[in-house]
Amino acid sequence: MTEQPSDQPIGDLETVHTFDSGPMPTGVSVSATGRIFVNYPKWGDDVEFTVAELRDGTAVAYPDQAWNSPAGDDDAKAFVSVQSIVVDPADRLWVLDTGSPLFQPTTPGGPKLVCVDLATDTVVQTIVFEPDVALPTTYLNDVRFDLRRNVAFITDSSDQGANGIIVVDLATGTAWRRLHDHPSTKAEEPATFLPVVEGAVLMKRPADGPPEPVRMGSDGIAIAADGSRLYYCPLASRHWYSVSTDALVDRSVGDPEVAATVVDEGNKGGGSDGLETDDQGRFYVTDYEHNAILRRLPDGTFETVAHDPRLLWPDTMSVAADRHLYVTANQLHRQADYQGGTDQRHYPYSLFRVAIDAGPVRLV
Repeated sequence: MTEQPSDQPIGDLETVHTFDSGPMPTGVSVSATGRIFVNYPKWGDDVEFTVAELRDGTAVAYPDQAWNSPAGDDDAKAFVSVQSIVVDPADRLWVLDTGSPLFQPTTPGGPKLVCVDLATDTVVQTIVFEPDVALPTTYLNDVRFDLRRNVAFITDSSDQGANGIIVVDLATGTAWRRLHDHPSTKAEEPATFLPVVEGAVLMKRPADGPPEPVRMGSDGIAIAADGSRLYYCPLASRHWYSVSTDALVDRSVGDPEVAATVVDEGNKGGGSDGLETDDQGRFYVTDYEHNAILRRLPDGTFETVAHDPRLLWPDTMSVAADRHLYVTANQLHRQADYQGGTDQRHYPYSLFRVAIDAGPVRLV
C-alpha cells in the first residue's frame, strides 16, 4: 500500500528532558552557565515542589524544600504556586509566585517576586505585591527585566478580572499597574477568535456545565533588544501588541498617555502562550494551534523555527547563552477543564530546544 501523505516536521527539535511522572511544567529558564530551572503551578496535580532545578536528569526542589513548603496561600516566605521563573541579565533567578493555587482569589503575602542568587543558591530579595497591584483576581503570568532601569514587567492574565501590565521598581520594591483592563490586554471575543488545537475547538468544558470560551488575557511577554518597547499578547488572541517602556516606567505619565503608545503588532499566526526575544532583534511566538514556534524578523516577516507533533501546547520559551531556544510542551489543552472533566494528558511532558544562532537579550 502506498504511504499516505502526512504533516511534516520543521526544524531540528532536540529533547532536553522528559517529565515521565509528576506534575506538568510551565516555565523554563537557563542560566549563563547552563543551569536549567523549571516550575510547576498548582493547577490540580500533586505538586511536591513548585520550583525545581534539573540536575543530572532529575528535578530537585530549588532553592530547597523549605521554600517550596508554604504554610498557607498568604505565606510571604515560601513559594505558593509558581507560574514562571526567569534568569535575569545579571544571572539571578527570579521566581514569579501567583499566590493562586487552582486560580483561587489571591491573599496578601502570596503574590510576589523572589530573587535567588545563583552563586549561593539563597534568596536575596522578596517583593510582596500590595492588594492594589495584585488584585484578588490577579494571575501573575510571566516577567521580563530591564536592569538598566532596574525594573521588571509582569503580565496579569486573569480570566475572571482586570488584565494589565505590572511594573516593578526592583530597588524599592514598589509596583504599579499599567494598561489596567485596556482592550489590548484582554481576551478576544469568540466572535473574532476561535482557537483550534489538535483539530478541536479549545473551550473550557466542565464536567457539569456548558462550554465556556477561554478568557485568559495578557500572557506572553517580551522586551525589545534595545529595551524601547514591551511586547505582550493575550492567551486568547492571534494578535499581539507593544507599548513604550519609557511610558510604562515614568509615573508622571498618565494612563491615557501610556495607552496612546500601544501599537497593534498585527496577526502573529496562531494563539500564543509565550513570547521571547533574541539579541539580534528577532521575536519568537509559540503557536499552540499548530504545534509550532514562529519567529518575526526585523523586516516584519515571519518564519517557522519549529513545527512538530510533539510540541503539544508549547508554553514558555527561554533563549540561552548556548544559542538555543528552550521550550516546554505540557499538553495544557488536554487537562480535564478542557476535556469535559476527563484528563487526556499522557506522559511524558517535554522540554525541548532548537538552535537559533543567537543569544538572550541582556539589558544591563
